[in-house]
Amino acid sequence: MKLTEQQLRQFDEEGYLFLPSHFSPQEVAIMQQEVPRVFAQRRQENVREKSGDVVRTAFAVHTYNPVFEALVHHPRFVGPAEQMLKDQVYIHQFKINGKAAFDGDVWQWHQDYGTWKNDDDMPTARAMNLAVFVDEVNEFNGPLWFIPRSHKRGVIDASHDLTTTSYPLWTINNDTIAKLVEQGGIVSMKGPPGSALFFHSTLVHGSGPNMSPWGRVIIYVSLNAVSNAIRRFKRPEWIAHRDFTPIDHWPEDSLIKTARQAAE
Repeated sequence: MKLTEQQLRQFDEEGYLFLPSHFSPQEVAIMQQEVPRVFAQRRQENVREKSGDVVRTAFAVHTYNPVFEALVHHPRFVGPAEQMLKDQVYIHQFKINGKAAFDGDVWQWHQDYGTWKNDDDMPTARAMNLAVFVDEVNEFNGPLWFIPRSHKRGVIDASHDLTTTSYPLWTINNDTIAKLVEQGGIVSMKGPPGSALFFHSTLVHGSGPNMSPWGRVIIYVSLNAVSNAIRRFKRPEWIAHRDFTPIDHWPEDSLIKTARQAAE
């Protein structure tokens, strides 16, 4: 898949690109079927909420689940990432983020590159996130919030928050966020299952708690330019991967075929 010049321009100017219904209903149904199986496993890669036995993030699922392995090789992910980063790419991180009904906690305001720079010594911000909505994301169930054009500010000073949630994060203070919002506003990323988001690693984002009766799950694939590989390995390999092999494109129907083979 190739993005248009207009789409590439929007990504560069706004810091993100939203593609509703990027994956088919059949592909979405496959992912919806797999997520509960992943969350049910007692693995070190599954980080749980402070509030109880609810999965907040499932890391590195593509390393043991063939359906999500097929997803990271999908041409509708890999092709756009190579265009945007102007290089071959490798998987820096894979995670499935859940916002369980009533129990889904916040993600504080942050830049992903802030963590990747401080914890993993990623040289520059030549990395990005690709996301797919497994469920409908609405205004009630903890949608992702972006501050448009905030990626143009580069790396913003952040502090290491080790207490607010069950997962440590390099977060941006309220005064800075207020100034950024005054300049760029806030957009709430909502859409049907199968919608895709591509966003820059320095785009400031976060999400509120899910107080609604509707859970929502979003899958994130963080891709980094091969020439920009990390240089520090203090975090577990299942959080910050150390295989810098360029990811290749699988056929367009690979997700469906993989699910069919797994069911046989």
